Amino acid sequence: MKMPHWPIPHGKKPIDLGLTRIKKFLQRLGDPQQSLPPVVHVAGTNGKGSTIAFLKAIFEHAGYKVHRYTSPHLVNFNERIYLAGNEIEDGYLTQLAEECRLSAGNIPVTFFEGTTAMALLAFARNKADILLLEVGMGGRLDATNVIEEPLLTIITPVSFDHMEYLGSTIAQIAGEKAGIIKKNTPCVVSWQYQEALNTIKTKASSMTAPLYCHGEDWDFQVKQMGFDFFDSQETYALPKPSLMGAHQIINAATAFAATQLLTKDFNISMKDVIYGLQNTFWPARLHQVTKGKLAGMLPANWELWIDGAHNAHAAQMLCAQVDLWNDKPTYIINGRTSNRDIKGFLMPFVGKIEMVCAVPIYSEPLAENPTNILRGAQELGFKACECQSLPEAVQAILQANHHPCGARILICGSLYLSADINLEF
Repeated sequence: MKMPHWPIPHGKKPIDLGLTRIKKFLQRLGDPQQSLPPVVHVAGTNGKGSTIAFLKAIFEHAGYKVHRYTSPHLVNFNERIYLAGNEIEDGYLTQLAEECRLSAGNIPVTFFEGTTAMALLAFARNKADILLLEVGMGGRLDATNVIEEPLLTIITPVSFDHMEYLGSTIAQIAGEKAGIIKKNTPCVVSWQYQEALNTIKTKASSMTAPLYCHGEDWDFQVKQMGFDFFDSQETYALPKPSLMGAHQIINAATAFAATQLLTKDFNISMKDVIYGLQNTFWPARLHQVTKGKLAGMLPANWELWIDGAHNAHAAQMLCAQVDLWNDKPTYIINGRTSNRDIKGFLMPFVGKIEMVCAVPIYSEPLAENPTNILRGAQELGFKACECQSLPEAVQAILQANHHPCGARILICGSLYLSADINLEF
């Protein structure tokens, strides 16, 4: 189900962080956030969705019913809300939207506040064993931060993103992310820059929240066939996760660290963990596109991939995979949301790719003008071109390629590109 227009009156801005409106709104709805299954609340800049996807696969294999809330959606809005493992149905979603519209009245809620209220209503009314809840932006003032007593919080790697809302330094951004930490509630902390870790520790200390930190309480080591996870007591040999990319080892290790703290509340075996890591599916995260119009344009020895990486840290992780792709050249098609650091994203790819094709994103109203992407790429020394659609960009790459072994095309810069592809999954 696509929801291009939210029926509830918007706040003054599409993104208007704060908890006053959402709390008042939820009160009118009967405070569904107080009737949820145990909540694992996840914040961070990169890896939130993948970490949740790993946890969902692990818990479901262990026989538990899992609710999940993530954003944004790729093609259909229903992707955001999973009820006991199933995508919410159109009819139920429409019913919730109308109920929320009527209850909102004169409260000028934003789109994300309205949809979060819908999700919380659905989660409260349908039984499950656990709710995996992803922060939309930041944490401290995010609409999901109405959860007062989560079972566990997780902070994935923090880096620069949404700086106009969250701050201009890593420490400031980490402070917003750390806002989900609750009094006496354990928090799993993934790999972090030192400035971020210091800020998270300060917040946790003020909340007397025990931390389980990467690099101090747990760590991992990449192996040829997977990775070792180790803490102060034991080493666990774990398989290579089904999601590709070096960064997914970080996310898989973070998910396993979370299960270590949840074993007192849930019966999770190593068999469940291994199955979950090897069978997690999370589309548009280094996802090979083999169906559809774009894939059909390619010769037999070409590959088409898409990844939602959109900031500098995510680009660095993506480049690690490009380094492993050394058997044929790589081309990038880049579209993105406006007001993002174009050069900061493209810089890690210098010397690693053949060409950048800049494109608009038709499913993103706030898309960057591709001319600006083109200019940024050229200033960094890339061979670059501007195209008006993804098919046009693929055709431009095919015409520019002179390698008999074929090539890889990597579409990246925004998850919203998935809708433009009409990604099938």
